[in-house]
Amino acid sequence: MGAGIAAYKVCELLRRLTESGHSVQVVPTADALRFVGEPTWAALSGRPVAAGVWESVHEVPHVRIGRRADLVLVAPATADLLAKAANGLADDLLTNTLLTARCPVVFAPAMHTEMWEHPATRANVATLRSRGAVVIDPAVGRLTGADTGPGRLPEPDDVFAVAQRVLARGDLPADLAGRHILITAGGTREPIDPVRFIGNRSSGRQGYALAATALARGARVTLVSANVFLSAPAGAEVVSVGSAREMREAVLARRGTADAVVMAAAVADFRPAETAAGKIKKTGDGPAPVELAENPDILLELATERTRPDQVVVGFAAETDDVLANGRAKLKRKGCDLLVVNQVGEGRAFGTEDNQAVVLGADGSATEIPNGPKEDLADRVWDLVARQTAFGGTPL
Repeated sequence: MGAGIAAYKVCELLRRLTESGHSVQVVPTADALRFVGEPTWAALSGRPVAAGVWESVHEVPHVRIGRRADLVLVAPATADLLAKAANGLADDLLTNTLLTARCPVVFAPAMHTEMWEHPATRANVATLRSRGAVVIDPAVGRLTGADTGPGRLPEPDDVFAVAQRVLARGDLPADLAGRHILITAGGTREPIDPVRFIGNRSSGRQGYALAATALARGARVTLVSANVFLSAPAGAEVVSVGSAREMREAVLARRGTADAVVMAAAVADFRPAETAAGKIKKTGDGPAPVELAENPDILLELATERTRPDQVVVGFAAETDDVLANGRAKLKRKGCDLLVVNQVGEGRAFGTEDNQAVVLGADGSATEIPNGPKEDLADRVWDLVARQTAFGGTPL
């Protein structure tokens, strides 16, 4: 734990970790104890605080703690701590622990905006991510004093969710470290008039699960979100949009640096050709027909006009019948590398916590993913993305 005012929020994070059954050893820096004292950490963790390299020397704590840990979670991670970790400095117990740890390491930064955006900090973050560490992007919001901007420690529940996903992967490497992933989620809405729209039942849960699991695997995530009422995964850059055309604009503006683009959103195929300026009233003569126009095909455009040859493009296909036949036809038509095909309908996929699918590959492969939590399906999709030749992997 670093020395930042956000340390008070880590008390709630510690409570979440211990109540979920994890044994937690708190290792604060000396200055961190100026914000929250040793008795608080000991009471919440149920263990003595490990604060100095000269305590219990016979147990060699600077080596023992790092070796025995299943996860090292640094929160708040100050600019100073990130710099020390990136450069291998070890002048206290915490930084010694970081050097001896052979388990996954997660940093949850918290600092003023100017410090987070400084080139030195950005370089240190890039270095840590290139080594496989998971560095969560800070939240945007109120900072110390009257300042507002990026640099706020993500909420404890959000950091806890990242920790849980990283722990679930065990010793598997952060294979998306250093990668920029662009994901779409939710369902677009096409306005008929100021109060009505054409839409769909997508909740955005699968797209958000893809974002959360990619973050846990070390990626930098941009999430283009359409009409979703979910908490953003900690560390994701979220871009809110409404319609298909707004989504296209947001995706095309950000695809240039993306190593992979995953179109998990349910994008409306059609929109009203004209949007009424005022609410359409009943006339007693029945409703006037709504003329439709085709929306742009974002997935087709991404796949056929790639900004870089090593970019992997993944599509989603929600089908109600002839699932595989329709999926294979769509894969051929769109030209993407992978297509996640699932059956939708009442109680299936849309709005649920679980999902199942078949992932079709441009190489003719078909990978079945059984019904389970949407996070599990997301992880299997990332496994397949990581194996794509263009992504630097070795296909099955």
